[in-house]
Amino acid sequence: MEKNRLEAFSDGVLAVAITIMVLELKAPVQARGLSDLQELAPAFFSYVLSFIYIGIYWNNHHHLLQATKTVTGGILWANLYLIFWLTLFPFTSAWVSQHFEASTPSAVYGVVLLMAAIAYYTLQTVIIRTQGPDSLLARAVGRDWKGRLSPLAYLAAIPLAYVHPWIADGLYTAVALLWLVPDRRIERILTEG
Repeated sequence: MEKNRLEAFSDGVLAVAITIMVLELKAPVQARGLSDLQELAPAFFSYVLSFIYIGIYWNNHHHLLQATKTVTGGILWANLYLIFWLTLFPFTSAWVSQHFEASTPSAVYGVVLLMAAIAYYTLQTVIIRTQGPDSLLARAVGRDWKGRLSPLAYLAAIPLAYVHPWIADGLYTAVALLWLVPDRRIERILTEG
């Protein structure tokens, strides 16, 4: 299979996930002023955070596939594994926004973030195994401190959601901010040749 088909499929699925999330934002019927929008703050925050996460995955997925020469069955399945977890963002985002003071929705959001991180690492590992240890991607990934720190933050945030959901949400936000600056390692390796 050509990698452009894999990219197009993944892009389409992520676009649908974002569309579903924005459709969950409901305008208040009675709101006439800005102060009336305050009750929408949790839903808007949840949407923005999930949108940023999907954007981060989309950006890094694009770079990952730029460094991929061939697509194998293993890569297809690893990509589907990642897409599965990313498509749960609309559900968990909606749940958190409807019950922003509850611990379980926040913890489940963290589980989905953790599993998406594991799935991304799995896809990256399968691609490197397929392309070889001297491949562009293997050289680009290197030590990957952000990729190692993120799952640890999610693992800490999940039980901390039961202390207070805002602690977990703060950790999720911190990780998103950490990744907001695009990962340039792959771009750098690709331009070097």
